[in-house]
Amino acid sequence: MDIHRCRFVQYPPQAINSVTFTHSSLPSTSASKKNNTQKHVQVRLAIGRGNGDIEIWNPANGVWHQELVIPGGEDRSVDGLVWVTDPDEEMTDGKIIYGKSRLFSIGYSNTITEWDLEKGRAKKHASGQHGDIWCLGVQPLPNKATVNTSRKLVAGTADGNLVLYSIEDGDLKFEKSLIRAPSKKVKFVSIAFQNRNVVVVGCSNSTICAYDIRNGALVRQMSLGADLSGGPKSIIVWAVKCLPNGDIVSGDSTGQVRIYDGKTYTQAQRIQSHSQDVLSLAIAADGLKIFSGGMDRKTSVFIPVPGQNRRWSKKYHRRYHSHDVKAMASFEGKGMSVLVSGGPDGNPVVMPLRMAGNENHRTLPNLPQAAAVESAPRARFMLSWWGNEVRLWHLPSPAQQILEDASATQNFTSQSLRKNRKLLAKIFVKGESHISSATISEDGTLLVAATSTDIKVFQLDYATGQPLEIKRIEFSASGQGASKVQIAPNKQWISWVEDGSKVMIAKIQPAENGSYTISAPSKLARLRRQISKNLLLGGLGSYNRNITQLAFSPNSKMLAAADLAGYMDTWVLRVPGETPLANGTTTANSDDEASSDDSSSDESSSESADPNTERWTRSPNARLLPKLSAAPVVLSFAPSDDYSLLVVTVAKQVLVFNAFQGVLSEWSRRNTYPKLPERFRITRDVMKGVVWQGERIWLWGVSSLFMLDLSRDLEFAVEESSGKGKKDKSKKRKRTGEGSGAGGKMEGREALGPQVVKKAVHTEEGETKWEEMELDGDDGTSSVAGGSEFEDDEEEIEGGELMKLRQGEEQQQEEEGANGTVAVVEKDKKARWWSTYQFRPILGVVGLGEENEIAVVERPVEVEGGKERYFGEGEWER
Repeated sequence: MDIHRCRFVQYPPQAINSVTFTHSSLPSTSASKKNNTQKHVQVRLAIGRGNGDIEIWNPANGVWHQELVIPGGEDRSVDGLVWVTDPDEEMTDGKIIYGKSRLFSIGYSNTITEWDLEKGRAKKHASGQHGDIWCLGVQPLPNKATVNTSRKLVAGTADGNLVLYSIEDGDLKFEKSLIRAPSKKVKFVSIAFQNRNVVVVGCSNSTICAYDIRNGALVRQMSLGADLSGGPKSIIVWAVKCLPNGDIVSGDSTGQVRIYDGKTYTQAQRIQSHSQDVLSLAIAADGLKIFSGGMDRKTSVFIPVPGQNRRWSKKYHRRYHSHDVKAMASFEGKGMSVLVSGGPDGNPVVMPLRMAGNENHRTLPNLPQAAAVESAPRARFMLSWWGNEVRLWHLPSPAQQILEDASATQNFTSQSLRKNRKLLAKIFVKGESHISSATISEDGTLLVAATSTDIKVFQLDYATGQPLEIKRIEFSASGQGASKVQIAPNKQWISWVEDGSKVMIAKIQPAENGSYTISAPSKLARLRRQISKNLLLGGLGSYNRNITQLAFSPNSKMLAAADLAGYMDTWVLRVPGETPLANGTTTANSDDEASSDDSSSDESSSESADPNTERWTRSPNARLLPKLSAAPVVLSFAPSDDYSLLVVTVAKQVLVFNAFQGVLSEWSRRNTYPKLPERFRITRDVMKGVVWQGERIWLWGVSSLFMLDLSRDLEFAVEESSGKGKKDKSKKRKRTGEGSGAGGKMEGREALGPQVVKKAVHTEEGETKWEEMELDGDDGTSSVAGGSEFEDDEEEIEGGELMKLRQGEEQQQEEEGANGTVAVVEKDKKARWWSTYQFRPILGVVGLGEENEIAVVERPVEVEGGKERYFGEGEWER
């Protein structure tokens, strides 16, 4: 496989301004375990970024899958996020309707926005006659709350207003201004509720105020005094939180964390924990840990002093971020106890909360789960996009040819590589929203870019040595928007996902003037699924039916889609008089449709079209495709078989289906999850895409690249023996080590701190350079996995994992090269699988030219632009 290693594609990281969980904690009582109340509670993490993007992450007990990205727009920013989760409700049949979760945001304006996660766009806006909203809080529920219990949103503004917004009955509207500060110079910066009726506000004038939201009365004003000598006159309270016992915790611009008595509102303690401003705070659910994040890049942990009532001490601090620690949120539930933080460096960091000091942290990628790069292999084009900009690159020469030319001339320089790329065009997509998805045809003549409000189609005409000609094609679906778009390989169809879960399709036809016309779109009906009413009415509703994967078959006669819940739908193209079969042949049209009992009530206009024209209908065996046990992250048809469908899930399952017949392939029946390479199963990387090379697949994540040969079995024949030579007949899956949802457990000297080992590398010029060397188990942002919710005990073949490894010693040899490259090679030197962590972080991997050539697009980890980072005395950039 020839690899183009590309680092010239722009994708600047965006600052994280807010992080928040749907639930701060879940009960772990015996009653909750008995009723399994946590099983279907949809816990999600929302992250708001400086460019207006909102990301929804599923913690999945440590898997951390980015499920949805709601694109931002020009001059937008998400500065604060708040979840409002209703109490649970019991139905007459004893089932539980879990509290419905709603997401609200603010962003340097006087408007509050509610987001529709099912459709992936804004749902409601509300504003009032006040200044920009700087902080937002939600009124907590009483101890005995019902679904009819009213709650308010309370917002603090830049002009010193404290305002109420009503969210009753699913609405969002401005209600009234509760407090108006006597001076317009006073800004309400942070907010937290001490109880249902008392809200605590951190101000910009060295005060913390407690107000009764029932009548707007000032309960108490707490003064922080003057700043340190030589500092500003006023202290800004950037963060405020309340402990379960009512005590108040604040973080301010002096770098101090202060604790106030919740009954007398007097300062009980102050701790100089940071050398610069404290920007964020988080509290453990039991109130026995306080976390603070500051401008000095430190994350500090505080614990109660034994034997001293309401006294706290700093346990330790770490620098997990390369920039300010601007936002924090915690979650504690069954099997999980984590703290998530973020800032200008753009990388969410997951830290253990309950196991702080005993487990490693984990840095999540700032790159999106859905790749922001595509390619036109036949034209050797590479497409990339971010914000409202699309860039089209041309890589004219294969990598092997560049090396051969350099070897012949004995003159290989970096300039040789630069000459092999050409930026053909920058296309700016007008509109208020950023690009959500883009694609290009295999021959590089059609380009489609979609936002949440529009779909733009362009015709490309390029000849070597001539400028690229771009022509806009009129499209009747413009104004609708899409979250994902695809062009069929034969360039005759375009399909997209509308409103999160609607699959649309339209015909592309050549026009007389050399251009193209696109017909009116049709909606494809999805199969009706039997989902419990209590799940649809509560939690996030039908959010799990959002389609994240869309793929055409190589012959362009089948379309497949998969959603977050694990359901798959397939449709076939019916040509008048014939029907496609699994082997690609045709026969008389039997028009065997899916049963009407399984069909959606919203029928497709495509299926009701003229029978004498081409139309898309549900595949007759679509209902035979099983529900996946985890969300799919890769969906792709094999280029050598029109109906062989590859599916990879977030739980590292690799499945191949015959999509027309609705059955598993023989390879998947023989090569189950336990037979996959252990290195693949234990990686924390969530797979993001696939490139085919004949029967081989190249799966990639943000820091890993794996090859699996689907033409060969991965199972081994030698039985595994346990310690005394007896067979291990256990059929239970051996977990790789459970954690609390962050990194793996610390072992041995790891607990002492991070270790860096460097090796000397001698260059051809006679120079010696020092390079950092990776330690065992360290693969950057995606290290060895702990337990996950997908790793339930399952039946396995007799012998377990060691049997396969022992078989590998006898019949195979594991070859390990530089940069973590590992391959299992048989005696004939043909690898069954191969892996490397050499490339990171990976924005995307796309095919070029022939099957044996790919482009790996990497993004450096350095922060681009933004404000300067703080360095204390004696500190410097490494």
